[in-house]
Amino acid sequence: MSDSDKDVFEREGYLVARGAFRAEDVDRLRDHFMDLRRRGPHPDDLAGVRVPGRDPLRRYPRMAQMHRWDDTTLRWLLDSRLRERLTALLGAEPYAVQSMLYFKPPGSRGQAVHQDNFYLRVEPGTCVAAWMALDPTDEENGCMMVVPGSQRWPILCTTKADTRVSFTDVTVPLPDDHRARPVRMDPGDVLFFNGSLVHGSMPNTSADRFRRALIGHYIQAEARQVAEYFHPALRMDGTPLELGVSEGGGPCGEWTDADGAPAIAMTGRHTISRKHE
Repeated sequence: MSDSDKDVFEREGYLVARGAFRAEDVDRLRDHFMDLRRRGPHPDDLAGVRVPGRDPLRRYPRMAQMHRWDDTTLRWLLDSRLRERLTALLGAEPYAVQSMLYFKPPGSRGQAVHQDNFYLRVEPGTCVAAWMALDPTDEENGCMMVVPGSQRWPILCTTKADTRVSFTDVTVPLPDDHRARPVRMDPGDVLFFNGSLVHGSMPNTSADRFRRALIGHYIQAEARQVAEYFHPALRMDGTPLELGVSEGGGPCGEWTDADGAPAIAMTGRHTISRKHE
């Protein structure tokens, strides 16, 4: 990880580490999680909201917090290749708090744009995601979309999402001059991004291509509290540590017009009653 990589991360709010994991590692992980999925339901599975009978996510719901019961996930979450890059980007080793696996089979919905720290409520500091592609990802199969520079925004107030195209029901509004851009990735690439970065994905419109991704969420070393769902936090050597529990509710930003240009005013308040989506 070079100084220029850190500069990109700080300026844009995200960075793609190309080829961070070898092809054989990716193949092994992909096969492992497909096998777990075939075995049936697991704790914290989530298909989403308003799931009709033919929705592909009924058969391939997202898995979450697998590291609590699956050694393969735990080893990946704490892997030195992630630890070293995260430490270089953040200046200190973070704490691990969440693992997820998105299957996103053909025909499935995406996820409306959002900010991760709306859910994690890390204080002080923020969370950081490590999003690893297990398949080639592009616009057709619903690659990640990011709004560069939005990590400098506060946590925005949410609005209702269109659940015809999103498996979650909340989103954040964007002014016309801020558009999400696609992040195309190859298997083994890892996308690191700030917890305030606005991001999401569109539906998988391909005929026969999955878009599987393995995700870890981490919190900065200076953090002293995080939402209850993410306890216990783990040091990168796997030992747990105790942090405070963030309470629900808090100020959020709403878009206003300031001298003809979009601006954010801290005029709203948010509450959270669901697990991280």
